[in-house]
Amino acid sequence: MATEPTTLTEKLLEKQLLTEPQMQSVKEYQALGIFSIHNELRFFLYLAVLLFTSGVGIIIYNNIDSIGHIAILGLLLVLTVAGFYFCFKKAKGFQKDEVLFESPVYDYIVLLCTILSCVFIGYLQFQYAVFGYGLSSLACSLVAFSCAYYFDNRSALSIGITGLATFIGITVTPKSLIENDIYSNPLLSYYGLALGILLLVWTEYSRKISLKEHFRFVFLSFSQQLIGICCIAGLLEPYWFIFVFFLASAVYYFYKISYEMQSTFLFVFTLVYGYIGFNILLFKFFSVIDFSAFGEMFIILAPVYFIGSIVGFIRMIQLFNREKA
Repeated sequence: MATEPTTLTEKLLEKQLLTEPQMQSVKEYQALGIFSIHNELRFFLYLAVLLFTSGVGIIIYNNIDSIGHIAILGLLLVLTVAGFYFCFKKAKGFQKDEVLFESPVYDYIVLLCTILSCVFIGYLQFQYAVFGYGLSSLACSLVAFSCAYYFDNRSALSIGITGLATFIGITVTPKSLIENDIYSNPLLSYYGLALGILLLVWTEYSRKISLKEHFRFVFLSFSQQLIGICCIAGLLEPYWFIFVFFLASAVYYFYKISYEMQSTFLFVFTLVYGYIGFNILLFKFFSVIDFSAFGEMFIILAPVYFIGSIVGFIRMIQLFNREKA
């Protein structure tokens, strides 16, 4: 009688999610008894940056009448300049390849300075309207991109891309995916689609000239979300057939890229956007035919279709992870 697997590693081997050599490698590593707190420390550093910037915002909000606008702007400027001074002092300068600080602490100082710069620009625009309409977002984006490429910082890069999306009117927050104007303003679908394609073009060009190739996943992630959301919104518009081509091309492109990069994240969202788009087209097809003769059959087959879709979705992800391993 076969014995039951006693460890998670053995269970994974039994389900064929691990190969025998991989299992041996895991056991050898576990036998070393090494515990790394690297990720935990980085998490606390990131949390410290968020708490500090949030604290600065709360202090400004609660004491804005007593402190004064000029004093607040001056304090933000001093903190930002001081932070950038230490970053430039420790930075190795701009290089096309990946460059790391001697200490990861400086990566979070760069992130802090980038956020403070955006706060300074936003406050300056809100109080004194120094920039034109929407240009404050573009200014924040330019600062963030400069920090990202000079200091090799992915977090600053994310802020820069978010700034570009905000500049064209797309708010990229979880809540806005439901309430975003992109679903009620068709023009934003075209703007968002154009930005997503532009990010893809820049990603491929950067790869061709070997410019910060490790930024590729960040660009692809934002591009996939922009193209996917805008195409889904576009399929609900009168000129929906235009977006069918772009969505089909995007699904094919990201399907290939997800296998090339072995990225489960890209693969899952490729399936999600492809599935949503396919169902929208399916309902459009059903809306132009007479259902009176197939109503009962449709009611019976609909649950089977959706349950089968869920099973197929899970199965495809399992196969992908198995091939990736």
